Amino acid sequence: MQNIRFVPAPLKIDFSEIGKEDEKYKREFDKLVVGDEDSVGQWLKQAKARGETSESDQVVLNLIVELHRKIDDLTAFIKDEKPDFLKLDYRKDIEAIGFEHFKLLNGELKMDTRYYGRILMPVFPKREFPLFFKAVDADTAQIVLMHEPDTKDWSSYMSARERVMIREAKALKDGDR
Repeated sequence: MQNIRFVPAPLKIDFSEIGKEDEKYKREFDKLVVGDEDSVGQWLKQAKARGETSESDQVVLNLIVELHRKIDDLTAFIKDEKPDFLKLDYRKDIEAIGFEHFKLLNGELKMDTRYYGRILMPVFPKREFPLFFKAVDADTAQIVLMHEPDTKDWSSYMSARERVMIREAKALKDGDR
């Protein structure tokens, strides 16, 4: 196995082995595209495409859209409406991530087997990243497919975790003096 650079990341993943049922996983993967999951996201995408947001403050606009999504989430919670995600077979802790890999804590992956999963990511807006991956070994997985916006946020999250590690190492080193 090649030398993969990992950084610690306290995440959880739900996943299932794909097997012959890959169409239902692909359908959910396509449904979970950022901005396509709700009417406000669709509206914002269309407004940007028409150039109607060019003079707007993009940060404020995104915050307002996220507030609207939170209200939608609260409404769904009050009405006891649940998103219809596929039920996945396993829930595991992720120990560390790389740019194209992740490492499970006490994983039980089957080598060269393909999986579909969702990771709840602590990014803004907070959302689940759907992904396809294959097992490199029992603990290590290589990401095969992820939506482009999710890939960018994954890389940003990894970089942020690297900065945290550097600050912690520096603090420990300075504390030893």
